[in-house]
Amino acid sequence: MSASPSSTVLAERIENRIFLLRGEKVMFDFHLAELYGVETKTLNRAVQRNLERFPDDFMFQIDRQEFTNLKYQIGTSSLGHGGVRKCPYAFTEQGVAMLASVLGSPSAVQVNIAIVRAFVHLRQLLSTHVELARKLATLERKYDEQFKVVFDAIRALMSDDVLPHGRQIGFLATGAAKPSKK
Repeated sequence: MSASPSSTVLAERIENRIFLLRGEKVMFDFHLAELYGVETKTLNRAVQRNLERFPDDFMFQIDRQEFTNLKYQIGTSSLGHGGVRKCPYAFTEQGVAMLASVLGSPSAVQVNIAIVRAFVHLRQLLSTHVELARKLATLERKYDEQFKVVFDAIRALMSDDVLPHGRQIGFLATGAAKPSKK
């Protein structure tokens, strides 16, 4: 089953909103709210009413330094200048999956499915890169050994010790052959 153009665009939008923070792949509340088609405060209110479903490994609030770094990465507005007033919440893959049960709308379920697929796709890409790096290291070791043999052979050919001293290569002509007359 192939993906429709709109689901491909949604997957790309989602993947561009997954960040690495504190060693976790996360999505921020304002991006999730945009994807779900709700205001950020509405999403956060639903989460606050169901905090028992969001342990620290599902969701955490970023600190001011992380927010400052985030501001420069993705262009969020500054604290206290008419923009975001609180540091956003970061949701891990498990936290995003839990949002579907908290929000409960059919569209939230469909968006969640797309988001979970994006997380899975990123995990597959990362494992592919790890596998490629491992194979490359194996090839480098293998070819280093093969090239060592080639270089050793070239050095041996360049060495003076290849032929015993005084021995010549080729043949000596003692006399020129006379052409026959016919």
